[in-house]
Amino acid sequence: MILSHTEVKVGVLIELDGVPYRVVESTHKALGRGGAVVQAKIKNLVTGGVVEKSFRTADKVSTAEVSRQNMQLLYREGNGLVFMDTETYDQETVPEDVLGDQARYVAEGATVQVLKFNGRTIGFEMPNAVFLKVVETEPGAKGDTATTALKPAKLETGVSVNVPLFINEGDSVKINTLNGNYLERAK
Repeated sequence: MILSHTEVKVGVLIELDGVPYRVVESTHKALGRGGAVVQAKIKNLVTGGVVEKSFRTADKVSTAEVSRQNMQLLYREGNGLVFMDTETYDQETVPEDVLGDQARYVAEGATVQVLKFNGRTIGFEMPNAVFLKVVETEPGAKGDTATTALKPAKLETGVSVNVPLFINEGDSVKINTLNGNYLERAK
């Protein structure tokens, strides 16, 4: 599918020179006589690099033909994550660096959409926030809810985040997968 320059928006997957990119930032600028331009930051889904690109009125951009598969994380093995296709039960080990920082917030047993381009895994999509169990932290104290003080906590995926003082081991917390910040305690 061909997109016009105005359709190059945040989240859209495009293909340039046979490489898939995700638009991570997009600004539309009117230039008077020169027409309009869309300034975009695009992330290479194969290498993970981010570049800036301008799209003019005459530019036509094709969408990246990326397939999505629902896959369940079975376990972590070294620097890889072992996923199972929920339809065929085939297993695939994907290096953590291919998946990016969000891989740190995928719990065992969680189902995510793995993205494939020309049969090769290039990433995955997951919610912007997930609930994870706290497996290690200092004990909380009653009355520690009024301050904004934070303490480190280790989550079930092995990642450490800062949480409020009232959070205890065994609590489930909601974490922003984009920046790793604590959002709230599960109710």
